[in-house]
Amino acid sequence: MSSWDSWVSEALSKLESLKLLRSLRPIHLSGEEPKLSNKEASNALDLGNFEIFDELQPWDRSSVEVEMEEATFQRWLQDTPSPGDESIWSRQEANYNLVSSSEKFKKLLLFSGNDYLGLSSHPTVGKAVARAVQLHGMGPRGSALICGYTNYHRLLESCLADLKKKEDCILCPTGFAANMALMVVLGNIGSLLVSGGKPLKDERVAIFSDALNHASIIDGIRLAERQKAVEVSVYRHCDMLHLDELLSNCLMKKKVVVTDGLFSMDGDFAPLAELAELRRKHGFLLIVDDAHGTFVCGENGGGVPEAFNCEKDVDICIGTLSKAAGCHGGFIACRYFLPLGANY
Repeated sequence: MSSWDSWVSEALSKLESLKLLRSLRPIHLSGEEPKLSNKEASNALDLGNFEIFDELQPWDRSSVEVEMEEATFQRWLQDTPSPGDESIWSRQEANYNLVSSSEKFKKLLLFSGNDYLGLSSHPTVGKAVARAVQLHGMGPRGSALICGYTNYHRLLESCLADLKKKEDCILCPTGFAANMALMVVLGNIGSLLVSGGKPLKDERVAIFSDALNHASIIDGIRLAERQKAVEVSVYRHCDMLHLDELLSNCLMKKKVVVTDGLFSMDGDFAPLAELAELRRKHGFLLIVDDAHGTFVCGENGGGVPEAFNCEKDVDICIGTLSKAAGCHGGFIACRYFLPLGANY
């Protein structure tokens, strides 16, 4: 991967000369305990006792047992667009007439959620969140570039990098945003390395994308295409012979292969072992969107690359915190030759 090391280093040098590199300056939040009244102190949360349960608990059903307003449900069955306003009016009416209004709601069981480990409703997680709010309040108070990046964000990035066996990591608002940002950054590398800002075809970045990749990858690639910085090839789903053929016929030097680790719609895994072999043959940058595998696959929850023993072969790993982690956010983890502190 010496070629990609060189290209990234050159692009970062260009950004540094333009004074566009972002410095990481975490704001350290005070860890002092808030002053509580006697009553509040008696009800304070004890996070020292982590609760572990061997069997399903009542809260495990809270994310799958839901209610929907009957009118909304009927519109759903008829495939009729619904603004969702009927739920607001029905709930207001329910405050006045609980008995009659209860018949207006349909009880449903959801099998489409991504809270794989049930952490979103786990008591220990809930207590930790409540405690953090007590100590530090709600919201970041600003963007990450200004004053919203804290020592806790940096600690989380470090932990996620360790989980993914990578040297660096950066948080994003969502997994969708992470994929969008990364695809655009790859295109910008091609633009930064040419004097005119508009690379010729052989100077662009060649991106090879699985046919069933997530929409966020596709949207990010389309955005990069509009900058005329990338050339895109779509290979047949998990077809390594087709990918090998496309790579062999590609005259561009800067090659990137991006794939989902676990394809959520079909439930199959990317052939990471074969991708690793092709990576060694063609020298491309391998990116894996591990949204559905993180915390679920692998002995330590490291995801699909860990499960297939291919962590060292994956250059960049995309993940989300809104599925198995049970909260919100996304991240990009990479090996050290790609310092993610750059503001592209």
